[in-house]
Amino acid sequence: MPSSNPINIRTDLTIRPAPGENGNASPKTSAAHSARHKHTRSSYSESSPITAMSRNNSLTYRPLKRSTPSPDKTIAVINASGRQAASLIRIATAVGYKVRAQLRNLEGVIATEVAMNPNVSVFVGELYLRNKPDDKRDVTVHRHLPEILVNHTLISQLFNGAQLAFINTTFYGNEIQIGEAIADAAKKAGVQHYVYSSMPDHAAYNPEWPSLPLWAAKHDVEKYVRKIGLPATFIYTGIYNNNFTSLLYPLFCMQLQTDGSFVWQAPFHPNAKLPWLDAEHDVGPAILQVFKDGAEKWSGKRIALAYEYLTPLEACRAFEQGLGRRVRYKRGPIDLKVKIPEGYREQLEALEKLFSPNNNDPAKQPPYFGDSELEKRCPDDAMKLWEGPRGLEEYAREIFPLEEEANGMTWMREEGDDATFEAPGEGNEDVVEDNGEVDDGGDDESVDEGLIMRGLKRDEESWLA
Repeated sequence: MPSSNPINIRTDLTIRPAPGENGNASPKTSAAHSARHKHTRSSYSESSPITAMSRNNSLTYRPLKRSTPSPDKTIAVINASGRQAASLIRIATAVGYKVRAQLRNLEGVIATEVAMNPNVSVFVGELYLRNKPDDKRDVTVHRHLPEILVNHTLISQLFNGAQLAFINTTFYGNEIQIGEAIADAAKKAGVQHYVYSSMPDHAAYNPEWPSLPLWAAKHDVEKYVRKIGLPATFIYTGIYNNNFTSLLYPLFCMQLQTDGSFVWQAPFHPNAKLPWLDAEHDVGPAILQVFKDGAEKWSGKRIALAYEYLTPLEACRAFEQGLGRRVRYKRGPIDLKVKIPEGYREQLEALEKLFSPNNNDPAKQPPYFGDSELEKRCPDDAMKLWEGPRGLEEYAREIFPLEEEANGMTWMREEGDDATFEAPGEGNEDVVEDNGEVDDGGDDESVDEGLIMRGLKRDEESWLA
């Protein structure tokens, strides 16, 4: 029976055609703008093909929004061009948070995007100071550097007016001293919730396990943050999906073979589980939820931020499914084929001892997070914060080829029939044995560029942050 009070249908609503309809194409899609420079591809840009292809893209055909109040909060962030910080800045500013961000410099696409964000106040400078202008020492080494000081002025400025903080220290300067100074400044400024990106000192869990220098420093900073009583939460991030590259960088080189397949060489046991995370896609939403929940829920707690828990063989299988090319795992030592900071070299040497390629028992491989109880919470901890992660297979299918192309690679446009797999999982069940032979991959000018990725020009810190 029809209702006696029918709903009035409005006929005055404006219908917005999709881009390209009725000849109203966006200027960015016109012929004059059809040639996209690879440096424009970032995790921020609306013109990025990454955002155009992702199933989670909120920038395509965005519906009209209802007016909602903006959060009256400001977040202090350091090393803002790192993967973790950039992810948080992107999502936080999109929903109305203000950010006060420290950048080491304005070089690179991510630093540029952060600096251009209208909701971000940028503070450019190092967190350390050289006492002598002519001091050219490597500031990444894991030991006390008496002439390398803390930039207290910049740190104090960063926290003016900030209620929240997301801090991910790196190895530039005396990391422990810098981490302590940042915590002191946050407490003095009255920060309500301090989220620190920490990692374990494995020797603290088992004296037979070696400490990883860069992670041990974070462990010491975490202890200090707890000591001074900051309302703090500590996140432990898994291995970044975004670390994989066919460039000759150590540990996560997905080396392209002549038949079009890929081989990943690392010391991890092929059947031991490891935590995985798409840092650029998933750190931001997860940390934002931690802030929304508040220190009342999370203060003093550790969070295992990893959305997949995969063995190297399973990781290669996921990559293979995404790429449609054979991907094999080769257990072996960490190859150093490029110039890297001394601090990172020390980290890799210790990591190869901790995850020894000579260990034949997967049960004896130390937990990646040091604490086996924390590792057991993968991926449950992360899923409680953010339920829309991008897994390794989706990363390999949607993002890896774009990042590779941005770095000057062309394999994604070449035929690779010989390497195409025919059934799920084929091609990676058997571990490739390390026979000591090294395929140098031919001449590659990126070898001389240290850890600066050609094309994206990402800074060294992005590999660790």
